[in-house]
Amino acid sequence: MNPLGRQYYIHNVPVFVVGEPEENLDFPEFCTDAEDLLTSSLLTNIDVTYVGDFPELNGRNATYANGAIYMSGREPTNFDMLENFVHEVAHSLEPAYGEFIYSEDFLNEFRGKRQRLCNILKAHGYNVSDRLCNFIEYNAQFDNFLAHDVGYPTLLNLTMGLFASPYGATSIQEYFANGFEKYLLEDPRSIKTVSPILYRKIESILNDEA
Repeated sequence: MNPLGRQYYIHNVPVFVVGEPEENLDFPEFCTDAEDLLTSSLLTNIDVTYVGDFPELNGRNATYANGAIYMSGREPTNFDMLENFVHEVAHSLEPAYGEFIYSEDFLNEFRGKRQRLCNILKAHGYNVSDRLCNFIEYNAQFDNFLAHDVGYPTLLNLTMGLFASPYGATSIQEYFANGFEKYLLEDPRSIKTVSPILYRKIESILNDEA
């Protein structure tokens, strides 16, 4: 038996399933669905994917680090697994496309949305600092504030039409990855309506025009 666990492939990227994931997860189907969504060229910066309980996850459902995607096997459905994988593929594109993605117009689109969100939160009585509102990189304090002080159900109502989903407000990197995920798995038109510059960035990358 392979010491790394059961092995599958998404295009030429090996997927190792370690331990005992949720019984309802169908990994051959997951890999097929991922191949249908993503071309092999989008996986250039991914050497391997691991599914299981890994310290690299640090309490998260998935992460991308050093050419590898790590994902928890505790997700309830294949679609949840697919969301996680597509999201981390987006992060894997940043080293190659970072200069193209994070242009000034893209940054300004995010900054404007973040400022509107903070104004909405203040109007609803939340105490959020201007320093954190203006800091567009990932910040654990701001992430915890959105997730726990505000809560995603409330945030969903407050950010309707502002972000593809509440998690996109967390940082500039999550704004891109969240939009990429929603573009591929939900409705590209909604991204075009809500975040036109983000939409154009994703379109250019998928069409190999970046």
